[in-house]
Amino acid sequence: MGIKKNNNLTYTHSGGQLLHILHIADPTLPVGGFSHSNGLETYVQQGLVKDVQSTKKFIKAMLENNYKYNDGFLVSLAHAYTSTKDIEKLVALDIESHALKSPMEIREASVKMGTRLLKIYIEFIDSSFLEEFQHQVKEKSAYGHFPVVYGLITALLEVAMQDAIASFLYNATVAMMTNAVKLVPLGQMDGQRILFDTHTMIQKITKDILDLELEMLGLCNPAFDIRSMQHENLYSRLYMS
Repeated sequence: MGIKKNNNLTYTHSGGQLLHILHIADPTLPVGGFSHSNGLETYVQQGLVKDVQSTKKFIKAMLENNYKYNDGFLVSLAHAYTSTKDIEKLVALDIESHALKSPMEIREASVKMGTRLLKIYIEFIDSSFLEEFQHQVKEKSAYGHFPVVYGLITALLEVAMQDAIASFLYNATVAMMTNAVKLVPLGQMDGQRILFDTHTMIQKITKDILDLELEMLGLCNPAFDIRSMQHENLYSRLYMS
């Protein structure tokens, strides 16, 4: 595996994992995450998330009760299967990911974001393993869910698993915070305070994910799924989920 040549320059790792992390976790990466609230819009319209304290509670619950056992855990498993070049386990994980996402909007958002991420990085990374997974997605033998593709790419970029998980969780937290600032609404400094306060939590959840047993995959709080399903019936909507 290597970085593809561009404009006659060859880009190598050379201790540049931090830049890889900053790039893939950048909220401005054009994968469409900005158009999804993952049920937050429903929570706001139902008056359950309405101020700084309830926003903190929502983000904490989402990270500890949802991302920890679902998308964050999927990143770690995809990273591990890519590191051992086990395409069969990676595809099986992607299919299981599809089954675990009960709300249609969440499934579709994850696939859209994942396939867009795959499309971006297929241009940057020279890897037969990555090409094989893309082929599986094109042949509809796999879906290309966002956390699975994230784990796949970070492993190929030689980003340490714990850094891949933490950066994914941070990316998700930034998205939740950005949506909350618009929807609740909150002041920009309120959002930054909440975001800064999540750093220790993200570190702890990352460590917890590294210690999870496989049978814990998919454990969740059903309220998140229910609010996502209710989203399509809201009176007005700014987001797709």
